[in-house]
Amino acid sequence: MNSLNALRMIAVCSALSAGLASAACTPVRSYHGYVLERTETAQSADELAEVDPEIAVDTRQSVLERYGEPSTIGTFDGSTWYYISSRERRYAFFRDRTTWRRIVAVQFGPDGVVDEVDKYDLEDGRVVALVDRETPTKGKELTILEQIFGNVGQLPGPQPGDPGGPGGPGGPGGPQGPRVP
Repeated sequence: MNSLNALRMIAVCSALSAGLASAACTPVRSYHGYVLERTETAQSADELAEVDPEIAVDTRQSVLERYGEPSTIGTFDGSTWYYISSRERRYAFFRDRTTWRRIVAVQFGPDGVVDEVDKYDLEDGRVVALVDRETPTKGKELTILEQIFGNVGQLPGPQPGDPGGPGGPGGPGGPQGPRVP
């Protein structure tokens, strides 16, 4: 009887641990950036993705009223507005992985009317290689021992209040020091 209870206990613990392990593998999805809200004309997600500003019809004001503030505005010329949205997925403790991205770039002409609308997806992205170079500095590189023992045997400099030091008699600002008008 005792071995039967132990066997049942092992089976229950195995089932619980398998359930917990499978729950830990459930992906966590998160959405970032600009998300289009459902409009009267767009009922599905596919239709929603196709609601873009019309060239030569929409103005800055109409785009602002329909889509809201852009995610970012062009750095050098403020004539391009970017609406950026993305979806990421993460399993347990692993890194987030971007599964979907959409960037809508709305470019305005000098009269404030939409000139061009460009759409970019995750496939349009590029990996940017960062450079790890360091700028050399002038001076001497000290070892750890030189840093620790570098001041051993050095005489201390003048301290505040000492004769000849800052704020002391005979020093600048002291009782007998020169007066600055």
